[in-house]
Amino acid sequence: MNEELDNHIHKLRLQHKLSQQELADAIGVSRKTISTVETGRFTPSVVIALKIAAHFEVPVEQVFALK
Repeated sequence: MNEELDNHIHKLRLQHKLSQQELADAIGVSRKTISTVETGRFTPSVVIALKIAAHFEVPVEQVFALK
């Protein structure tokens, strides 16, 4: 788990009843990218972070936060 960045992607996906693959398809990345970001093994680019936030129609700070 990334020691500096926390995220709420899993919670948001559950609320919107989306699989990792569905979210990946919606923002144009691979399912593996979503998985590794969600579990904290990969820190996303600003572009990916903004796309995820835009998809859920929330501010990026509602998806990602510094620990």
